[in-house]
Amino acid sequence: MFLPKNYEVPKTSGNYLKFEEGENKFRVVSSAIIGYQYWNTDKKPVRLKELTVEVPGDMRVDSKVKHFWAFTVIDRKDGKIKICEVTQSSIMQAIKSLVDSAEWGDPKKYDITVTRTGKTLDTEYTVHPSPHKDLTTP
Repeated sequence: MFLPKNYEVPKTSGNYLKFEEGENKFRVVSSAIIGYQYWNTDKKPVRLKELTVEVPGDMRVDSKVKHFWAFTVIDRKDGKIKICEVTQSSIMQAIKSLVDSAEWGDPKKYDITVTRTGKTLDTEYTVHPSPHKDLTTP
């Protein structure tokens, strides 16, 4: 037999944290890079430091330029270091509220859980912090 009976290919999101249905807990370990991105005709993301005024010539018809944050995290599910890229404004607003709060502040000092519910256009995200504690490795 080429593969063992009942073998399943492991699910992987590579080096990126993917917000799956349910709770997604992580610890931020870097400062955020902010910018703008769109998807080109080669189905690859193009990231820009500043918002472009003109529509990029290589932008896919079904794409639009979106604001993004990207930062490094420890995914508490598997303990791996990953890149978290956020384009959802509800997640950005919730994390910014935590950062601006005197009680919470820098998200490198506590874990954050993003809970995803729903599918496609009905997808909703909630964000809540865990109590402050020292960074622990997986």
